[in-house]
Amino acid sequence: MLTRRHILVAAAAALAAPLAPRRIWAGTSLAFGGMRIDTLSDGHLVLPVDFTFGDLAGDEVAALLARHGMPADQMTPPCNVTLLRDGTNTVLFDVGSGPDFMPTAGKLAEALAALDLAPEDVTHVVFTHAHPDHIWGLLDEFDEPLFPAAEHAIGAVEHAYWTDPATVDTIGEARATFAIGAARRLEAVADSIRLLEDGEEVLPGLTARLTPGHTPGHMAFELRSDAGAAMVVGDAIGNHHIAFERPDWASPSDQDPPLAAATRVALMERLAAEGMPMIGYHLPGGGIGRVVKAGDAWRFEEME
Repeated sequence: MLTRRHILVAAAAALAAPLAPRRIWAGTSLAFGGMRIDTLSDGHLVLPVDFTFGDLAGDEVAALLARHGMPADQMTPPCNVTLLRDGTNTVLFDVGSGPDFMPTAGKLAEALAALDLAPEDVTHVVFTHAHPDHIWGLLDEFDEPLFPAAEHAIGAVEHAYWTDPATVDTIGEARATFAIGAARRLEAVADSIRLLEDGEEVLPGLTARLTPGHTPGHMAFELRSDAGAAMVVGDAIGNHHIAFERPDWASPSDQDPPLAAATRVALMERLAAEGMPMIGYHLPGGGIGRVVKAGDAWRFEEME
């Protein structure tokens, strides 16, 4: 049976001193079989509207933003890091931005501490892809790997792309720092990294699924037991508005927009047909919900 709940957690230090200012972390939890999934907030990004909407007609963008209660001048997508615990393994899917990307993000360490977890408790770090808001949190303030006891895993195609010296010159000027930062971080964990192929079992009940387009080797991860299933989709479904209402739209936020659109449509169709819960990195409410068919498109429905 699938169960999902909202969690509201106070930092341990605040519990010890009730009158002290408290940092509250809101998130969501999903459990089935022996698996428990929590989403942890790494904060949020601040992006210009055209980063996602590109050349889409202004009146259509305005109407969509209004329908979803969003401001017209900027976007502030949340960053939901997925934590999986199965009684043996403690797995993080992506690691957030760290301190060097945006001041509104990079809060994962605080979120882990609120659950009484330390980086040393993490046994596996699994990357959907190597954009800054997903991988730059890999190193600490001394440029050492933040999760010293963990095995790190990333798609083989994704790893080859970001470690190719030619990428910095072909990715485009706006993303050149993405390539430099990803290569440096992947090099730092080169001795503990596992390269994944499409369909490979990462751990029992955890399977890698190639979902390219947002980046060349982007992967989603399917979690399955006799009691249910869910999918960590990363940025293959990157928001709760245009990705659902116009999933075939080529967005400039994707590195290969046509391929990303085709991947998104196929993923939506599968998730909706199977009723499989999903966890999206930039989706609201902690990111856990379902894809529901809505006419010729879909909508994101947070799970109750």
